[in-house]
Amino acid sequence: MSAKYPSALHPQMIDTIGKWTSGKEDWPTPIGNLMLFRRESPTRPCVCQVEPSLVLVVQGAKQLLVGDHAYAYDPDHFLINSLDVPASTQVLDASTEKPCLGLVLKLDLRVVTEVIAQGGLQPPRQRASEGCSAIAPMSVDVLEPLNRLLSLLDDSPAIPVLAPLIELEIHYRLLMSNHAPRLWQIASVGSQGQRIARAIDWLRANYSKPLHIDELALHVQMSTSNLHHHFRQMTTMSPLQYQKWLRLHEARHLMLNQRMDAASAAFQVGYESPSQFSREYGRLFGAPPKRDVGQLRIQASGGARG
Repeated sequence: MSAKYPSALHPQMIDTIGKWTSGKEDWPTPIGNLMLFRRESPTRPCVCQVEPSLVLVVQGAKQLLVGDHAYAYDPDHFLINSLDVPASTQVLDASTEKPCLGLVLKLDLRVVTEVIAQGGLQPPRQRASEGCSAIAPMSVDVLEPLNRLLSLLDDSPAIPVLAPLIELEIHYRLLMSNHAPRLWQIASVGSQGQRIARAIDWLRANYSKPLHIDELALHVQMSTSNLHHHFRQMTTMSPLQYQKWLRLHEARHLMLNQRMDAASAAFQVGYESPSQFSREYGRLFGAPPKRDVGQLRIQASGGARG
């Protein structure tokens, strides 16, 4: 697939995203799976949760950090993620005059399965590389329907009818691209990737409960050794580390949005020791709970971005 695309298309997307994100950093659009973003200066790595998604910058540059791997992308390259994974995101190139502008389109693995079945698609011969994230050259086949999806923001009555069709096309284009193996490994029933996706779903639903690896392995029909191996291969974490990451993020959410104190939030998400919670929270977010949440509140009220 060629990395070239019509010169008129790119400025059009810059104008559209720039218009809708004026005065804000993130904008959840009326199209449920589509989010737009804007950053006007480079940033330090920011801890985040990455869903199965396609991420595109139309101006500027960003990178995703997953474990020891860095995935840098710009207007000529897009990022694709096939699992819910802990990561960090960083803006590399942005300014007030030329902000970093882009979009995140959440991928629906059920739609991937439907496209495979309806299109009678055959499994790709090549296997996906390790991990759940990758960078690919931008192409007309992917960029053109993304532009049409953005255009629906100016035609809100058409969104319920046309957005699902365009999203279906985007899923199809990805399945016909070099990223097909990555999506197949998650969507194919019985595959190791699909089992890891089920394990992640279970952990997200039960993060506050004690984790028994043998029970989780039985739930996804894997041996404990295979579960550990493939889970770490795809997420860069063990299941226990992943559960800890989920707990800490939920605790942060509770303190920030429900104004819980640190001890109450710790117990709510499954910690038995507030001191252990505080230590692990500081290691992940770079500051103890009270100071970190205070800084987040200052940023939310219009203070300087970290």
